[in-house]
Amino acid sequence: MSNEGSFAALRRQMVQEQIAARGIKDPRVLAALNAVPRHRFVPAGLTHRAYDDTPLAVGHGQTISQPYMVALMTELACAGPVDRALEVGTGCGYQAAILSELARRVLSIEIVATLADAARERLNNLGYRNVEVRCGDGFHGWPEQAPFDAILVAAAPREIPNPLLYQLSLGGRLVIPVGGEDQNLWLVERSGPSEFRRTYITGCRFVPMTGQAQSQASTPGNDS
Repeated sequence: MSNEGSFAALRRQMVQEQIAARGIKDPRVLAALNAVPRHRFVPAGLTHRAYDDTPLAVGHGQTISQPYMVALMTELACAGPVDRALEVGTGCGYQAAILSELARRVLSIEIVATLADAARERLNNLGYRNVEVRCGDGFHGWPEQAPFDAILVAAAPREIPNPLLYQLSLGGRLVIPVGGEDQNLWLVERSGPSEFRRTYITGCRFVPMTGQAQSQASTPGNDS
């Protein structure tokens, strides 16, 4: 079996044993996890661990998230039709590639310029033409491209940034880890102009959101 064939077999095993077996049911999400070659998004010395159920370091203090967490957050964010998706925290580009299988257009923001440049090149080389990556502070979102049907955040602020809430379309869904030492994953759905319904999902562990999130706590929108 070729190396790519071996990786494809490991990918199918990952989806069956780590994703589907743990309750991810959306066939679109399972297909996306099967389609995207995770081993192309990890450092060369870690390709043998690409399909392990664990986060992996990708440099600059950042990680590629655990496959199950990627699948869970994607299923939560993309529960309905997704025209436009925003990702905060591009990292290596893997989550953006997964989202690209589900959304017409994906915009992704990475605060570390070196990671943003590398992810942009990697995604382009792999043929993900509906993804745009820029370097910037994800706390502010991407206002000129809003609103978004789905926003997925891969770094944890201590409070939900207000700009992200108000860049959701009506009915849009934000999936975000929040907290310091103790973090929780939240689903936020925009149900009105200033109305947001928040649902606790699970405990989690993400790298902290840097930039303005480190110096300015925002006030989340009203719950309903």
